[in-house]
Amino acid sequence: MSMQQRRERTNEQLRPVTIETNTAEWADGSALIAFGKTRVWCTASVEEKVPGWMVGKGSGWVTAEYAMLPRATHTRTNRDRATNSGRSQEISRLIGRALRSAVDMQALGERAITIDCDVLQADGGTRTAAITGGWVALALACQKLQRAGLVKKSPLRTRVAAISAGIVHGVPRLDLEYTEDRDADVDCNVVMNSRGDLIEVQSTAEGLPLSRAQLDALLNLCGAGISELVALQQAALEAAAK
Repeated sequence: MSMQQRRERTNEQLRPVTIETNTAEWADGSALIAFGKTRVWCTASVEEKVPGWMVGKGSGWVTAEYAMLPRATHTRTNRDRATNSGRSQEISRLIGRALRSAVDMQALGERAITIDCDVLQADGGTRTAAITGGWVALALACQKLQRAGLVKKSPLRTRVAAISAGIVHGVPRLDLEYTEDRDADVDCNVVMNSRGDLIEVQSTAEGLPLSRAQLDALLNLCGAGISELVALQQAALEAAAK
């Protein structure tokens, strides 16, 4: 999306969002999600075991791993396995926390689901796209478990999605692309569930401090955006079922 196209998008509008499901032949659930030029491939893998500290408790576990391909950005970056990127670890933990909030671990049983989120192309909002697409991959994996009779009911309690917002040149804007995020006075990432409950808020003032009124404006923007995203998640699952 060019800067000219971005100016034509209102400050309250998401970039074009698409969610394509069942994009990995062998994964237990998968989704390719795009927010404008940002594209993240999310896959779910089910294992019939849990981390050692959970063995015998009858409870499951959900975790996530996030990585960016070398040419996902304008210049090549080293693969995460070579650099052990602290950024990738932090985002992996964020995705895991967000997705675990949606799951009844007792209903999941003593098994683990790992969500791998690989950024194919980055133009801002990769972590929020990973959470939103990761939930779809997780939901598909839970459906597969239910169809196989391995769980009695769906372990999912809610949908979970995330979006970014920021204050750019003094104006609150939703769903920042890279150049806007780079120039933002304040950037904010918000994770919410389909009930409108906040799961995580990450907000940083790059220049002047953030006022409470500005934070409220950003949260309102994100809440409206996430309402759209959870509807798109549901539509993606319905399309997959057909």
